[in-house]
Amino acid sequence: MKRIALCVALAFALNLPAYSQNLQQKIVLPELHVIKEATLSPNYSCRQTEEFSHGYENTALFLSDYARQRNSPDLLFNGACSSKDYFQAATAGDDMALLADLGEGVSLEDVTASRVFDLRSVHSLNTYAKFSDSVEVKLNHTYAVHINKHHIRALLVFTVSDYVPNKKVALRYAVKSYQVVRIADESPGFDWERKNSQ
Repeated sequence: MKRIALCVALAFALNLPAYSQNLQQKIVLPELHVIKEATLSPNYSCRQTEEFSHGYENTALFLSDYARQRNSPDLLFNGACSSKDYFQAATAGDDMALLADLGEGVSLEDVTASRVFDLRSVHSLNTYAKFSDSVEVKLNHTYAVHINKHHIRALLVFTVSDYVPNKKVALRYAVKSYQVVRIADESPGFDWERKNSQ
């Protein structure tokens, strides 16, 4: 019996690279630098109670099937009813995604990966993009999202082309970078509230 178990384990180990390669081939990643459109509606938190059992539905943007399978949206349209709407990208666990409002009238066609952080290409701390965990939804504003999740690293830029508070937001967006990360190892013990010690 031990010999059979050893043979099965050995066969699995020998086929692991093929399995990993096959898994990688099944993941369809978004095309880069191509402008697409999406409408998110309604905002996530301003829905009827029974709608929450349907998950994110149309309130969130998923850039890949991989993100959808993990139920980890790349962008969420959120906010309480009758209050200001906002975008967020960190929706669970150890997500550390951040967003920046690049301003009104910024042409999506002209936003490059390098310009996301320094839109005017001028070394000035006052003009660098200011990233935070959420940003207010504003019509005709262009945003950048630095997606940093457990298995996904990406850079997304988008412009709000239509907006009805609490009801819907229409986006034009382009993915500048998208990676599904296979973690070889990581430091254990991540905790949002844990303080430091010597």
